[in-house]
Amino acid sequence: MLKYHMPGYSGYGVQYSPFFDNRLAVVSGSNFGLVGNGKLFILDIDPQGNICESNSFLTQDCLFDVAWNELHENQVLVAQGDGSLRLFDVKLNQYPIAIFMEHQKEVFSCNWNLLTKNTFVSSSWDGSVKIWSPTRKESLLTLVPRSLEPASRVDQVRNIPMSNQKNHLDITRNKNCIYQAQFSPHDPNLVMCCSGKSYITLFDLRQAATPQNQRSFLAHSGFEALTCDFNKYRPHTIATGGVDNVIRIWDLRMTNRSSSPSVCVNEIVGGHELAVRKVSWSPHHSNILLSTSYDMTCAVWQDFSYSDKRHTGRTNGIDPNRGCRFRFAQHSEFVYGADWSLWGQPGFIASAAWDGNVFIWNAFR
Repeated sequence: MLKYHMPGYSGYGVQYSPFFDNRLAVVSGSNFGLVGNGKLFILDIDPQGNICESNSFLTQDCLFDVAWNELHENQVLVAQGDGSLRLFDVKLNQYPIAIFMEHQKEVFSCNWNLLTKNTFVSSSWDGSVKIWSPTRKESLLTLVPRSLEPASRVDQVRNIPMSNQKNHLDITRNKNCIYQAQFSPHDPNLVMCCSGKSYITLFDLRQAATPQNQRSFLAHSGFEALTCDFNKYRPHTIATGGVDNVIRIWDLRMTNRSSSPSVCVNEIVGGHELAVRKVSWSPHHSNILLSTSYDMTCAVWQDFSYSDKRHTGRTNGIDPNRGCRFRFAQHSEFVYGADWSLWGQPGFIASAAWDGNVFIWNAFR
């Protein structure tokens, strides 16, 4: 296990470089991201196994997410709390090489298109998803999930602070927030997002951006859906996580275009004690899933519903450990970000949390 501490900053997101096996980018915010500066850290792992800071960039607001440019090994994109996205060159100092400013509130996520490699997507507290090109300042397309009322829920969940702004203090105003948006790794025209209204929405960029061309389904019974991810090997399979502490796995072929409830093919109930903040499918295995949580842990799960290139019909409920292969519990605060390494032996993971620590660990040892 390797460790790097960011004094005075809380980690929000981390991503390995797609070009260098020893480099990763970490985004953070001071004062737990509620008020103050943000900072982008570029970290390198030296041959002795030490994590060293090779560069850093100070910003005026918290940074919530990070994505490497898939066409340029030295460029990294960050999502900032002032409603902007900023593109940095790690070989330069201080200032971004491009600023993309259209969102009206905090930008919570950014994701680069892995197939075309010339576009990226962002999502924001303002309830919109935007498609961008790094070569122009204006967005290419703005997508807004159609208006769907959040489903009523039985239990009330303690509100988790996400902003110090007065108009965000009322949790009922947060329902339009798009917590995450990403491109499919199988179809360059398919975009998925999850929202505070508990819905997962899919957009086909080849169709007109109208409510009729969206596909939405209720994912977490009225609780905020905080994260979603496409399986890297199964084009129709996604995973979601939310404030109900549950991880759900869906087959998109079993969903419909209406907003009626859909049936998930598997779920992990009770795997975390608090909200699931991030889910990420393994780049090396079709049935291995990573999750992070506000309970200060990361966990790696085996999806029992799929094995040997076929669906098994089983769920993780049949296992006393719910399919947990490994649990990492070295963080002492909310774990927000984690990423699988594409390099070397499968199983290496980097995680970042509010405790200011970045850990690199292996789930299969």
